[in-house]
Formats: sequence, structure tokens, C-alpha cells
Amino acid sequence: MNPDQIVERYFAAMRRGPEAEADLLALFAPDAVYAEPFSGDGPAEGIQAIRSRFRDGWQTPLPDLELDVLELEVAGSTARSLWECRSPGLPGPVRGEDRYEFSGGRITRLDVTILGRDG
Repeated sequence: MNPDQIVERYFAAMRRGPEAEADLLALFAPDAVYAEPFSGDGPAEGIQAIRSRFRDGWQTPLPDLELDVLELEVAGSTARSLWECRSPGLPGPVRGEDRYEFSGGRITRLDVTILGRDG
């Protein structure tokens, strides 16, 4: 699987939520690192820690979540996506950036950054 396909599958799984856990985790290497601003914790290292991080987030899902990829740039074994999330549970649209590293057809590192809120 090439990086474009991996990112497309990642966002498709994120839109589906907990029912897509197996599909989502299959995109990560066993020793992957996932750094995100939502939990307030340091990076999750390894597939079990990443699973726990996603499960924690799914416990308080945003209602009627819409998640759109606005830009995707792939350069060799790295990629950058710009996305926008909307939900009645948010004060307005939220934009973020994901930076990916890939090896062996899987994500080895994913860094998520919130860029700001519109509106």
C-alpha cells in the first residue's frame, strides 16, 4: 500500500470510529509512535498504547462528526495532510495538520497538530 492509500484509509477509519478499530490499527507498524494534542499525554508508543489512546477518545465522541481532508502532500516516505473537523459539539470548525512517516506500507509515526478554530 502506498502512502496516499494509507492516509485515505486512515481518514476513512477515523470517520467510522470504534467500529473501524481493526482497520485503523492495521495501518500502524507494531512499534509506531502516535503523538496527538487531544489526550494531554505524551506520545503513544507501540500498537497497544495507540489502541488505548483511540479507545479513550472514542469514549466521548463528537456528535455528527464531519472530517474532511483539505490537502495531502506525499514526499517519499513522509506525508502531510491538512484537515477540517466539524461537529455541533465544537464551537466552530477545527483545522489540523497530520505529519506521517511510513515504512513497509505502514505508519511508523503520526504527529497530529491543531492549527486553530474557524468562526
